[in-house]
Amino acid sequence: VSKSGNQSIDEIMDGRAWDVFCDGLKAARSVIFDQSTADNAFDRAEGYRYLSRLTRLALEKFVENNDPLVPRLYQLSREDAKIGADNPDAYYQNACLSGQHEYRLWGNRNSVFYLGIGTYTGNYGSSEASGRSGYIEGDDLEIADDGSFEIILSTKPHAGNWLPMEPETSSLIVRQFFLNRENEQRAELHIERIDAQGPPAPLDPSTLAQALKDSAAFVNGTARIFAGWTDMFIKRPNELNLMPLEKRESAHMDPNQPFFYHGYWTLAADEALLVSAKEPECRYWNFQVNNIWMESLDYRYHRITLNKHSVFRDDDGFFTIVVAHRDPGVRNWIDTAGHSHGTMGLRWNAALNPPRPDCRVVKLSELGNQIKPATNGR
Repeated sequence: VSKSGNQSIDEIMDGRAWDVFCDGLKAARSVIFDQSTADNAFDRAEGYRYLSRLTRLALEKFVENNDPLVPRLYQLSREDAKIGADNPDAYYQNACLSGQHEYRLWGNRNSVFYLGIGTYTGNYGSSEASGRSGYIEGDDLEIADDGSFEIILSTKPHAGNWLPMEPETSSLIVRQFFLNRENEQRAELHIERIDAQGPPAPLDPSTLAQALKDSAAFVNGTARIFAGWTDMFIKRPNELNLMPLEKRESAHMDPNQPFFYHGYWTLAADEALLVSAKEPECRYWNFQVNNIWMESLDYRYHRITLNKHSVFRDDDGFFTIVVAHRDPGVRNWIDTAGHSHGTMGLRWNAALNPPRPDCRVVKLSELGNQIKPATNGR
């Protein structure tokens, strides 16, 4: 056992491993207090809930699903635990990998509109370099007539469907985007390490000690990264602007979405935010509103997003989305779900010459004079 291994065992035996984990979670409170716009009980309560959600995700990631020898696909971002402007149209899956091994990912493509599969390095809260090491999407896969496919994940090239890794690769991220969930079936996926034999080894005390440290670091790192993004957006309220690409690359972006406009919105009770653009040629897009912690608002009960399928546009492809606290009786209304401010985003996926959306705040009483009639929703 190495010196570091002996130390980890000592930390398990005397309880320091648990204390370090708890102290790390306690330190994350400063993220909530450092956010200048979280100056009321509602925003801070959402902030504490956000930290609790990140804690759940961190434990699932590092304690339950952190063995690259026996990888498991699991949901990282979902309707009750969200990270970094999560897409309400998406089904996200993750798995732990190691560039020292090779893997087989297989399943059935089914009918989900967009399937993107990437390998990545680093984790939020880690000092290791963070970025993308490989990417493949559903449209580029060799798929059998019955919809089945197989992908090899490795550092060495393979014939057929191959997803590159690097020696530092540590995770797999799968993104599935739906245009219309009612009419689409998500891809069915499975993963295994090639040449794996037998069940997983029993829990290693040193591994558990490190997993608790990594979990606390993930909570802190994730919260601080996206609180920092919000701080940038606040400087130009009610606008949508592009972020520096290097920031998004390090946050494990989808390479098909280099044009992802972010912003901070704030509205009085009698105001509406109009977000307008002419739809470019693109595979997919959506607009959504989030809270100040960059969690999408509760799309289970409120319409907080519109996409290429659901938006109403005019015959020239021009659309105007209306963000308001109450339904103003117009098409393309987005509900603020009880929030007076928050963040927002518009992602263009595989778009040609995508425009920067125009944003303007108007009085609700003036809304009828500000928007053009929409004629269709497809």
